Amino acid sequence: MSRQSISFTPPNDQWLKNQVASKEYSSKSELVNDLIRQARKQQAQIDWIQLKLEKAEKSGFTEDNQEQILKQAKSSLDG
Repeated sequence: MSRQSISFTPPNDQWLKNQVASKEYSSKSELVNDLIRQARKQQAQIDWIQLKLEKAEKSGFTEDNQEQILKQAKSSLDG
């Protein structure tokens, strides 16, 4: 694992310390890595939605009903 040195604003540093103090995370590094994983997952979800919207705009109408579209969206977010 590579080592980095980063600086935090006082409020962000305090928030990180509070999370570690609450025993939810064992270190700031663990917390920062978890936040990055969450951001990456969120970006993947945004990219998927964007792709689906672009495809839908190009193809016109869909035969899928609201429940089918919602099921597909939830399934991709869980995957």
